[in-house]
Amino acid sequence: MRTIIGCAALTLLTNFSASTAFAQSTEIRIWSWNIAASSLKTTAAEYMKQHPDVKIIVEDYGNAQVFDKTLAGCAAGGVGLPDIVTIQNGDAESFWSQFPDCFTDLKALGYTPEVQAKFPQFKRTELEVGDKAYAMPWDTGPVVMFYRRDLYEKAGVDPATIVTWDDFIAAGKKISEANPGVVMSQADLNGDDEFMRMIGNEQGCNYFSDDGSEITINQPACVSTLDTIKKLKDTGTISAAKWDEKIQSVVAGKVATQMYGGWYEGTLRTNAPDLAGKWGVYTMPSVTADGLHAANVGGSALGITSISANKEAAYAYLNYTLGTNEGQISMLKAYGLVPSLISALDDPYVHEKQPYWGDQAIWVDILSGLPRIRPSRGTAFYQDAQSAYRTVQVKYLEGGYPDAKTALDDAAKQISSATGLEIAH
Repeated sequence: MRTIIGCAALTLLTNFSASTAFAQSTEIRIWSWNIAASSLKTTAAEYMKQHPDVKIIVEDYGNAQVFDKTLAGCAAGGVGLPDIVTIQNGDAESFWSQFPDCFTDLKALGYTPEVQAKFPQFKRTELEVGDKAYAMPWDTGPVVMFYRRDLYEKAGVDPATIVTWDDFIAAGKKISEANPGVVMSQADLNGDDEFMRMIGNEQGCNYFSDDGSEITINQPACVSTLDTIKKLKDTGTISAAKWDEKIQSVVAGKVATQMYGGWYEGTLRTNAPDLAGKWGVYTMPSVTADGLHAANVGGSALGITSISANKEAAYAYLNYTLGTNEGQISMLKAYGLVPSLISALDDPYVHEKQPYWGDQAIWVDILSGLPRIRPSRGTAFYQDAQSAYRTVQVKYLEGGYPDAKTALDDAAKQISSATGLEIAH
């Protein structure tokens, strides 16, 4: 009898222990911002349904705040950091260079060469140092032209005929004449380098060399880029406008085209729901007809901190969210976050016609440029380079330099002074 009671007690104890272990969920905390955070909440909910023993908490902060908090946490040896952090590609090397031990090498958790190959090289360039991979690519920003179908049609302009930036300028003149009060496009010419990043990436212009050892902002591809920006401004094709002003122009119907990464799709659709059917997208022009017609702007990655007590569980969620079509496409559907996962191009949803966009299968058009995009190193000095270039851009566009080469030579000297890097010859 004692034996029987003992077995029963053991069985009861075993069942109790199992249920207790099941009830004690693994908690994973994530830092992110805005629609990126909302997207992660979407995949987190889906993942937790499949893994009830995992609890994922997404903490939504502003972009700058995540950067500052992460930098401070790394400087403090990881104190206060969550399990997973969202990192913009351009900022990534700021962390790896200063705090190489702050993030986990994902290769130790299952990020094999086979998994790495799921993503285009340009997204991995800033995330991998030597034989280590500090973050997994997330969203990307293939550049396209978002345009008002009705404004183009009224001017008799077919977007398929816009192949070069000169074509874009000529089309802009027709569109503005046919639609009084409408400007062809807008750019933040006073406080941002957005057009330099987009047109420059297309032309092969970077602040730094591929290995990050030299400054290349004054090379011919960059000179051509800045010349193009000035021509767009001087012809009245683009007017100066900040982010909020661009949104206002879109809503008011005062702008015909906005050039941005594919993630701008969600911004347009959300802010201008009444313009459904009136917007479309087409391929970005190039300086020459045989140019690349592809660029990237924006995009981020997810890294696992070294202090995380749940690295394996964090990686499993990471791999589901970023390494599967299920995770990536759910974020695309909900918030327009553009996948960098190459296999996503073949997902049925990508090929669906989108009602808001005049039944255009826009994701095919947006993602088609993904394989052609050139890598662009941000390096640990990205913010120094941006700051110097922006100052020079404003001065040049106001006539403060005789030509683009002189302006960019000055930018290169300023970046060299701030970073100690040599200027490429």
